[in-house]
Amino acid sequence: MTEDNVFLALKAEGEEVDRMVASLPETGWALPTPASGWTIAHQIAHLTSTTRMAGLAASDPAAFATLVSGIGADFDAAVAGALAPFLSLGPRKLLETWRAERQAAGSALSSVPDGQLVPWLVNPLPAPVLAAGGMMELFAHGQDIADALGIRREPTDRLKHLCGFGFHTMTFGYLARGLTPPEKPFRFELTGPAGQLWTFGPEDATQRISGPALDFCLLVARRRHHADLAVVAEGDEAHGWLEIAQAYRGPAGAGREAGQFAGLPA
Repeated sequence: MTEDNVFLALKAEGEEVDRMVASLPETGWALPTPASGWTIAHQIAHLTSTTRMAGLAASDPAAFATLVSGIGADFDAAVAGALAPFLSLGPRKLLETWRAERQAAGSALSSVPDGQLVPWLVNPLPAPVLAAGGMMELFAHGQDIADALGIRREPTDRLKHLCGFGFHTMTFGYLARGLTPPEKPFRFELTGPAGQLWTFGPEDATQRISGPALDFCLLVARRRHHADLAVVAEGDEAHGWLEIAQAYRGPAGAGREAGQFAGLPA
């Protein structure tokens, strides 16, 4: 099953998002998404930018170092600067560029020898972890596009990679807010689309998170408010984590409001 291989899963996740925008007229690319100030074109431009970075990190570390050396301390300005050259391409050329960058990054990441680390923004990462991070980017920004278009995405077993990534990045919400993460890890018990149980963390942990894998991924991607999800916490620290969960570094952003998507596809 392709979902067992993170590099094939990354490819499949990209193809799913691609299908949502491939037949859009140019006016459709200007539709607003739930991310304030971002259209569908912004979402794809962001994915193109991060995909290019991942491809360079895996294939040409020196070029990657040059690229990231120009990133300033102003996070919002850095994001805007990264998007600008891709937004200027226009929808058709942007789509072509994103497809080319996906192919290049996928090939580069899957060619990294086992055990070799790839340079990244904060710390070097194994290529499979960076691929899982790319999947989380596709999942999150793909959800914004789906919400803008009123599309309901069918969950797949690829979510297991995202759940694992969400587990390994569970401290990011604390770090983004200058908080001290808990000393002991949580237990996560998440139910996949076909009813399979995916577990992460020690069995005897007192702080526990459980629920559908899809809801967990929407939570850590901050694409749904936890009050609208069937994710359950046991323990005071686990309850507090629901408020701040995020699977990416940097500012948390505004997130989504409770009830914001009532009546829309999940």
